[in-house]
Amino acid sequence: MSEKWTAENIPDQTGRVAIVTGANSGIGFETTKALAAKGATVVMACRNLDKAHNAAADIRESVPDASLEILELDLADLHRVRDFVAAFKEAFDRLDLLINNAGVMVPPYGKTANGFELQFGANHLGHFALTGYLMDALQETPGSRVVTVSSGAHRMAKMDFKNLQAEKGYKPWEAYGRSKLANLLFTFELQRRLEDARIDAIAVAAHPGGTKTNLQSNMSAFVRPLMNLMMQDAAMGALPTLYAATAPDVKGGDYYGPDGFQEMRGYPEKVASSKESKDVGVARQLWVESEKLTGITFAGLS
Repeated sequence: MSEKWTAENIPDQTGRVAIVTGANSGIGFETTKALAAKGATVVMACRNLDKAHNAAADIRESVPDASLEILELDLADLHRVRDFVAAFKEAFDRLDLLINNAGVMVPPYGKTANGFELQFGANHLGHFALTGYLMDALQETPGSRVVTVSSGAHRMAKMDFKNLQAEKGYKPWEAYGRSKLANLLFTFELQRRLEDARIDAIAVAAHPGGTKTNLQSNMSAFVRPLMNLMMQDAAMGALPTLYAATAPDVKGGDYYGPDGFQEMRGYPEKVASSKESKDVGVARQLWVESEKLTGITFAGLS
């Protein structure tokens, strides 16, 4: 892998269809802009349609011929996830890239519309459901990829199946780390199931390192300036996701992050994940629990 891989290295994406969740800001915005610049049709899956339309207008200022579609998606409401998928399938007959990017980070305690703790519910279960509903479209598109955005915060977490919804006390960072660990466990288990079913699709993960986005809005006013000094901009933070989504040498189950000190900054490279993230038994248990909580099974994989 070139040490200086940038968005300019993305192969031509003409004719390909991508969904990017949380496409209106931060890493999702930069991912959408870079894919559109290479010819992809990008479905901007966003909770706030006004912000999505403003973001699309911003993208078209630098990519005038960008092929962008905006569809409403609220990952914290499984009924709305299903509605999004129905609207997508009505408009498109292929799905080359599903980029599970959207997320919430260390908010005050809250619940999703379905009663799940907000971070676990939106960051993991919402994307689990979205991917499950779209599995037929992914299977019907040769060479499709599911890219899920995790975080270095996964390293501080373990899955606690007796406290997934933080009923026994809510610690924001602990819950965030658990949701990001769930993203990796999901990716690796999905890849195993795709391989077992001999489906021409791969599941890959990425993390942005330390990246300045609106996710930091819940951090304290004291911590935020210090973090900003260490962080890179969102265009750099999007590179591991873009590499995972488009580079020809990517293999299922790979995990990409920045190549700098402690994976905080830099250009994309393949990185390691925690021992817990590779525990096959934990991954299978999380998959089964996610099916029970969402009521969703994956076509041909469960």
